[in-house]
Amino acid sequence: MTGGSGWVQRKGGKIEEIHPGDVVFFEPGEKHWHGATATTAMSHIAVQEKLNGSPVEWMEHVTDEEYGALINK
Repeated sequence: MTGGSGWVQRKGGKIEEIHPGDVVFFEPGEKHWHGATATTAMSHIAVQEKLNGSPVEWMEHVTDEEYGALINK
């Protein structure tokens, strides 16, 4: 992560807070989400390989309601 504060969560796991200098690795195909905290912005650099011509497989978007439920557990 390059700036701000953020959260990451692997499917079924706990929300983890990340800070500048932190490195996060996800296995290929591992469902996860990442983004800014509720009160800060974040910036990051992502590195991935192409598989079958696509560098990423986007999953479903998290709604504001789902996000609120996640952070208010």
